[in-house]
Amino acid sequence: PQVAGKAASAVLVKTLRFVQNVPCFQELPLEEQLLLVRSCWAPLLLLGLAQERRVHLETVESAEPSMLQRILTARQQGEQPRAPAPAPGRPQLGPHLPSAGEIQAIKGFLAKCWSLDISTKEYAYLKGTVLFNPDLPGLQCTQYIEGLQREAQQALNEHIRLIHRGDEARFAKLNVVLSLLRSINANVVAELFFRPIIGAVNMDDMLLEMLCAKL
Repeated sequence: PQVAGKAASAVLVKTLRFVQNVPCFQELPLEEQLLLVRSCWAPLLLLGLAQERRVHLETVESAEPSMLQRILTARQQGEQPRAPAPAPGRPQLGPHLPSAGEIQAIKGFLAKCWSLDISTKEYAYLKGTVLFNPDLPGLQCTQYIEGLQREAQQALNEHIRLIHRGDEARFAKLNVVLSLLRSINANVVAELFFRPIIGAVNMDDMLLEMLCAKL
């Protein structure tokens, strides 16, 4: 977890630097910028992790007795059942420990990206599509943001037609990547990558600080 967390932190800084260097993003009011980043930091981070290929999640089944086994054993011995103690060296992520299914969803997303061998330009257009989400409640510049998202999608489509002329399904495949992103909960990403190294963290506060700082 510590290795993955450090890699994710570095990619998050790099991702926010990328966002800040997008001219049309800089033209938005700070409140709009923060609203957009708060809503999409997790998918942007996962796209960055896929692009950097710096994180490979490996899961193993625990050899510890299950809670049910502990309860049955305690009852047979006439003891009160106790919660399982943490394994030595295992970081405790708190009550929202990501499930195997949630981790598998992230692994599946990364594997999909790597199988498509997405280029740097394609990642940039995908990030633009994710960043400029006009459907967020509270946005004032909705039409402008909608236009930016449409431009990102059009640029992606034109790039594919130019570079991947024989792969007519590639645009659809890359949009499947975006669909996979939408199914991953941002809280799971925070718990998985950041709690092990910095503990309980308010991502909104951290993103505001990072967005206002010179990264």
